[in-house]
Amino acid sequence: MNRFDLFNNINKILKDNLVICNIGLPSQELYKINDQPNYFYMLGSMGLSSSIGLGLSLSQKKNVISIDGDGSILMNMSTLATIGNRAPPNYTLLIVDNGTYGSTGDQKTFTNENTSLKNVAIGAGCKNVLECSGEETANVLSRAIEDQSNSYVIISKIKPGNTSTIPIPLNPILIRDRFRKFIGLVPFL
Repeated sequence: MNRFDLFNNINKILKDNLVICNIGLPSQELYKINDQPNYFYMLGSMGLSSSIGLGLSLSQKKNVISIDGDGSILMNMSTLATIGNRAPPNYTLLIVDNGTYGSTGDQKTFTNENTSLKNVAIGAGCKNVLECSGEETANVLSRAIEDQSNSYVIISKIKPGNTSTIPIPLNPILIRDRFRKFIGLVPFL
């Protein structure tokens, strides 16, 4: 299972939640599957989907799911310590671990070698850390969202590979404003 297959499998689960999606091809693939106003597509802030999602979850009662890649988490590992110490129960971080920097040419990440993001997250203080295969992710994610008493970090191990997509044809301001409207905030003028 690659990332596109994974996103197809979890699409129905995402629809009722606020979703912050990692830059590049992950956002493009999610857009291709089923664009929604509750999806905030990152268009240039690699490594920050988890941080933005955490901040959003602290200000919202709705469930927030950050979708990040292993390469992005490796670029911003301090986010795991902040999640481990501050994440509210409405926050779930889904790390799509394909062992590569998928948006930049599938160069291998250290999760292909000795680095375990599960161990890093546990060491950073995250209490509910689950690692699963891509095929198991939909069930694991559903259970995590249903548990209204805990935040979760889910590492979904999948195969590398990208699906052919086009750049998201939405202006970043439109993405921001429709997301703000969805969560009940007035768009910026």
